[in-house]
Amino acid sequence: MQASQSGGFAFSEPCRDCRGRGLIIETPCPVCSGTGRARSTKTMQVRIPAGVDDGQRIRIKGKGGAGENGGASGDLYVTVHVTQHPVFGRNGDALTVTVPVTYAEATLGAEIDVPTLADGTVRLRVPAGTPNGRTFRVKGRGVGKPGDAGDMLVTVEVEVPKHLSDEAKAALTEFQRLAAEPNPRTHLMRS
Repeated sequence: MQASQSGGFAFSEPCRDCRGRGLIIETPCPVCSGTGRARSTKTMQVRIPAGVDDGQRIRIKGKGGAGENGGASGDLYVTVHVTQHPVFGRNGDALTVTVPVTYAEATLGAEIDVPTLADGTVRLRVPAGTPNGRTFRVKGRGVGKPGDAGDMLVTVEVEVPKHLSDEAKAALTEFQRLAAEPNPRTHLMRS
């Protein structure tokens, strides 16, 4: 004996004419197409928190579009685009800056002024014999809320003079003779 069953499936969907609203608009508005909602532009002040990242979204509760059928307004999401600074870079919450120093400052040591993003300069001690490209950390001068800011990473770049007077050339030649430093490339030739 063989039994057969037949039956159909029923799907529920909103009316195609009124879209479930219960009314049909004979001549819909060309702007909102009868929905009662349209795009608009509004300018408002938004507080951007310290330390925000590029591409980060900030939620502003209740400032989005109006809800349907008199519902509550939605939330507004603002996507932040951080423009590059001409002096400073960023690595997470760390602020980065490259500062030129003279050959004499790197060799003999010096105290130099380094710009900060918010409040003038900070004094940095460059020890004697500092190599080109060395990075120093200045605590709390990076990006973030006051008291919770990251650090500032200061990389020194030794500036080699392009033009020397005859006296400066003679002094540098005398320095080279007196320093009697070994050839720094000797280890490269031992392979």
